Amino acid sequence: RIRGRKFPALISCMVVDEFMPWPRDALDGVARRFLIDLQNSGNLPDETTLAAVAANMAEVHLSIDSANKQFLAEERRYNYTTPKSFLELISFYSKMLKEKQSTVSANCERLERGLGIMEQVQEKVSGLKEDLKIMMIQVEEKKAATGVLIEEVSKASAVANEEKEKASVTAAETQVVAQAAKELKDQADGER
Repeated sequence: RIRGRKFPALISCMVVDEFMPWPRDALDGVARRFLIDLQNSGNLPDETTLAAVAANMAEVHLSIDSANKQFLAEERRYNYTTPKSFLELISFYSKMLKEKQSTVSANCERLERGLGIMEQVQEKVSGLKEDLKIMMIQVEEKKAATGVLIEEVSKASAVANEEKEKASVTAAETQVVAQAAKELKDQADGER
């Protein structure tokens, strides 16, 4: 009976939720208290950034009240912003900030590794260019030597062709002489 008088909602199964709006400086103070850990860990650089983030969170939380009134007018449904939703906003911001900073630092490390690899490749390419210049000089020398060799071979082949022509002329003359000698021999054999 005493408990029923103290808590009438237990009997009538009804609870009235009364959410009073927080003042801006209270929201700012709570946000600073929870965000100071981010500043101590180095995620927020200085006090002015901390103050700006805390003030923005308080403004966001207070601006939801006007959106809730508009939602009630348009949809005829209630939506409440509670202190728990403000604390969830702070924890969500902290979590998201840490994730994004770790992503950015990972991307920076990846970029630095990539730039290091690019520098190594650039050094190798410059070394290969130097080797290529040396090889091109050697190729030009060998090309000149090959040109001289081709010229000598062509002169030698021209001399060989002349010798061949002379040899064929001599062979023809020899053939004629051999034919004449054969006829003489045949004639001499016929006379015997």
